[in-house]
Amino acid sequence: MTVDLSAIAKWPNVPACYDWLSLDRRGDWRLQGERVTHSGLINFINRQYGCDESGCWFLQNGPQRVFVELAYTPWVFHRDGESFVSHTGKPAGEIKAIYLDEEGSILLETSLGIGLLDDRELPVFLDQCRQGRNVAVKEEDWLLLMAGEGVINISWGLLPVQSIHRNKVAGCFNFQPDPRAVAQ
Repeated sequence: MTVDLSAIAKWPNVPACYDWLSLDRRGDWRLQGERVTHSGLINFINRQYGCDESGCWFLQNGPQRVFVELAYTPWVFHRDGESFVSHTGKPAGEIKAIYLDEEGSILLETSLGIGLLDDRELPVFLDQCRQGRNVAVKEEDWLLLMAGEGVINISWGLLPVQSIHRNKVAGCFNFQPDPRAVAQ
């Protein structure tokens, strides 16, 4: 799936749209704050979702770009059997790194990009994490990792879970959660 940009050639000066479309932390599209439930509209947005050179995410609607305000990351991942898929249905691909922020959110750096793990997936994911020789992770060690205090050896499979501060995620992964800020 690629974003169709053909209408821009016919109408190159259509102004961009801001403050209409957002992506929430569970991967739901929202139009002016209201959750989008129409499957046809969701499929259209998913097909036309893309990113520009400045890291702003948008929906290409004919010649107009409708910029997306991100509640956190540009992708939200859900489990699909043994793998993960994005809120758009695209496979996440290889998981390259795993992060835990100070709020207890899990972020997956994948071939597709950085994404938030849907909070409904957290219990199973956290139960699969281990310390040392296949030992379940103690709550106090999760809290230490969330606080970024010391080296806490927690892993999911072969990948270590690393701490990250929420306010550094967008900069580390080159995206803009608020495209209006870039436009001004």
